[in-house]
Amino acid sequence: MNAQTRRGFLVGAGGAAAGLVAAGTSANADPQYWIDLPMANGRRPLERFPQKGLMIVQATRPPILETPFVVFDRDELTPNEYHYVRWHLAGIPTTVDVNAFRLKVGGLVNKPLTLTVDQLRRDFSPVELVAVSQCAGNSRGLFNPRVAGGEWANGGMSNARWRGVALKEILARAGLGAGAKQVAFSGLDRGVLPATPQFRKALDADFATGGNAMIAYEMNGRPLPLLNGFPLRLVVPGWYGTYWVKMLDTIDVLDHVEDNFWMATAYRIPDTPGNTVTPDQTGYKTIPISKFRVRSFMTNVDGGRVLGAENAADPRYPLRFRAEIRGIAFDAGSGIKKVEFSEDGGKTWRETTLGRDLGPYSFRKWHTVWDARVGNGSYTLACKATANSGDTQTDVPVWNPAGYLKNDIEKYKVNV
Repeated sequence: MNAQTRRGFLVGAGGAAAGLVAAGTSANADPQYWIDLPMANGRRPLERFPQKGLMIVQATRPPILETPFVVFDRDELTPNEYHYVRWHLAGIPTTVDVNAFRLKVGGLVNKPLTLTVDQLRRDFSPVELVAVSQCAGNSRGLFNPRVAGGEWANGGMSNARWRGVALKEILARAGLGAGAKQVAFSGLDRGVLPATPQFRKALDADFATGGNAMIAYEMNGRPLPLLNGFPLRLVVPGWYGTYWVKMLDTIDVLDHVEDNFWMATAYRIPDTPGNTVTPDQTGYKTIPISKFRVRSFMTNVDGGRVLGAENAADPRYPLRFRAEIRGIAFDAGSGIKKVEFSEDGGKTWRETTLGRDLGPYSFRKWHTVWDARVGNGSYTLACKATANSGDTQTDVPVWNPAGYLKNDIEKYKVNV
């Protein structure tokens, strides 16, 4: 097997080569490392930001940082220092005084609230769940034809144990007034220019008061990193990260449907079967993006190699190669029913073994043992997840001009 060591493979991208190269030999070289993501013009710098490890930099103003894919091979929970980052407005506070910070709940409510973080911890029942946060544009750089926007590989997602207060409990404390239609959320970030529309997202009132969205103040047992929304962020399990408003300081109950730029124009998908269109198609209606689709990935296969498998050949069978193949899967909240593995590009499938269940919104690890004949050349490995809802992945890729909802079967070519 043409295997690559962990030391040589510092980061990866899942599904295609992602080699790491030095940017320079000087101690003052900035950045020191680059990564080649599996797309045209895919070279990206790797840098450290405050409270962050070495991250793939998609943009710096505002910061858009992708999680190195090899991180997902270590554990279901993504360490805080490697949790991906996506901001929309460049005016982000570099410090937040948690003692002076207040969460304001107003609009169409019977009792407006102004809450400190300490009050949220002390006066409300804590809730906790493990949930994947995924950027709506995750994997956009892999679309064909390419589309405009942040050119993510597959690392625009992370998984964490969130702890905070149920949104419905806060809204119940405030009391929604008659005629409430939506609940809007905004944070401390601001645009550089006065004309820049404030980043503001909205959920239907019925969903906000009846679902399991939360206002999180902890992430994996610690306060949120600043770049991930300290001191509070909205967590909407199973929904794309555009709704997970960071540095959340304002909740407004509305008597109308929010029609600002971020709801009426941005983050919308075709209202067509499968939410897909052809590149030349026009005149279709759109709707706001919301829930994830079921996905699965291999986490220790990249660029023609099974990582960490260089000593995996069984000496009793010198013409065969044996390796453990590992991966993750998730969906919008029904949970993962099964993950299947193929060594022939999807012609035949067999079921893998699922790892521990951290809840229906979490990554679910899976693994299987793969036996291959040495000298047979290249294999096309593939993985396919099926959710408890019955939704499954197919070979048919979605396409839309915003580059959303990618979830077709991941395939990985390896050589033995």
